[in-house]
Amino acid sequence: MKAAYIEQTGPPEVIQYGELPTPKPTGSQVLVQVGAVSVNPIDTYIRSGMVQAPIPRPFIVGCDLAGTVVEVGPEVKRFRLGDRVWGSNQGLLGRQGTFAEYACVDEQWLYPTPAGVSDREAAALALTAITAHLGLFRHGRIRPGEVLFVHGGSGGVGSCVVQMAKAAGATVITTAGSPEKAEICRQLGADRVILYKTEDADQAIRQFAPQGVDLWWETLREPNLERIVGHLRLGGRVVLMAGREARSVLPVGPFYVKDCSIHGFAMFNAPADLQRQSAEQINQWLAEGKLRARIDRVMKLAQTAEAHRLQEENTLRGASTLAGKIVLEP
Repeated sequence: MKAAYIEQTGPPEVIQYGELPTPKPTGSQVLVQVGAVSVNPIDTYIRSGMVQAPIPRPFIVGCDLAGTVVEVGPEVKRFRLGDRVWGSNQGLLGRQGTFAEYACVDEQWLYPTPAGVSDREAAALALTAITAHLGLFRHGRIRPGEVLFVHGGSGGVGSCVVQMAKAAGATVITTAGSPEKAEICRQLGADRVILYKTEDADQAIRQFAPQGVDLWWETLREPNLERIVGHLRLGGRVVLMAGREARSVLPVGPFYVKDCSIHGFAMFNAPADLQRQSAEQINQWLAEGKLRARIDRVMKLAQTAEAHRLQEENTLRGASTLAGKIVLEP
């Protein structure tokens, strides 16, 4: 089978595209013929060595996938041949990745793809949607009528946060870097979109939510906790899921006198049963048309190195050339 893989960590150029043996499912594993995959920042961190992780050699990159079951191991109970599935949490904790024509995945990390949802859409939503759901409901405890702020509502995680928060009955404030991205945010349901390059974002937040923000979802790699806490109302919460190298200063006094809390989490730490609960709600919203994937572009699997380079330009260097996910197809 064709696969995008590395023999050692390094820059995008270490990614090779070539033939590897097609894996054979054992135990509770499912062999998926891959229809689409998507790129996440964590993929680039593992490939570069920025995140130290145990990886097999050769190591197929990638966390997300969507496709069709073509073979099952003897212990598989939830899937059968021909089922369409999607999933994430691969390429982590010693598991092989997904950027190949076929992928062996334990059934606990796979979910049925709803009718009418393409492999492109399912792959684009996999990690980002589960991340958004865990952060909003398990950690952030979003409630109807609350005000939520999230940076970058047209991005991968941001677009899922906007849509899910609206589905939960919240009022959503977000930011965008251009009028085009702002329109995307509005179409996703955002109530107030701040053009951060031309507007005073802090003033705009205060004007729109004079009582403060209930839940602040932080996507920036260098969060300013002084600023964030200043915008929170009594009992406000902060969700942190970015900024591995950040060492931000916490304004302890303003923080504790408002009964605030900070919740940090990494999606891949959540056990399989919790991720499956998120996936079930995601599938319901997909079937009801309440959740849509934000895909910026579709590329070929052979272009994995180029896709990683583009993702890094946006994640690490703020290029702002993406408005959604990069999806690749074999």
